[in-house]
Amino acid sequence: MANLRLRPPREGDECAARAAQSALQADGFDFGLGSDEPWPHFLARLGRERLGRDLRPGRVPATFLYAEVDGATVGRTSVRHALDDDLVRLGGHIGYAVLPSFRRRGYATEILRQSLVVACAAGVDRVLMTCDDDNLGAIAVIERWGADSTPTDPSPRRTPAATGSTDEFGASRRSSLHDSDNFTRRAVQRPRHTGRVVVGDATGA
Repeated sequence: MANLRLRPPREGDECAARAAQSALQADGFDFGLGSDEPWPHFLARLGRERLGRDLRPGRVPATFLYAEVDGATVGRTSVRHALDDDLVRLGGHIGYAVLPSFRRRGYATEILRQSLVVACAAGVDRVLMTCDDDNLGAIAVIERWGADSTPTDPSPRRTPAATGSTDEFGASRRSSLHDSDNFTRRAVQRPRHTGRVVVGDATGA
């Protein structure tokens, strides 16, 4: 998967990003865009979050990147440099998504591999990842990197306020508990898996 690379969003990405947002929302997921956030504001916010400056409530320092293959955007990842209490329970250090038309090609595994490198560079030595207990694909991706994957207590999940449908985690989980303003937390009890990866061991660092 040498042709997949992670890169920051750029000024010319807006059309592709909004198309990706629509594709994922149709599937119950998210591409990280606020519903009415202008593109220049979105890029500026990502820059501040990467530096840990002027963070909005509920946000943590994070690096947000697009996954690109041969010029096509196939997914995205958010690598959080630190966790708050909500992210320890639901979300973890890395949240990533693969667009529906690019799934089952190994991109989720490669996005996670490169995300672990980014986490290491940000000073994270042990990465926490979470997924729903019945998301076998996400569990397999997490365990592929030698994670100690164990079931945890049920935790609240979120649903789109407009549609009421629930979202999932893993290769197509939203990046954070706070990615979009039009999402709200609902108390739905669901068993979850957590996995912890020692970054140096997983990346060869």
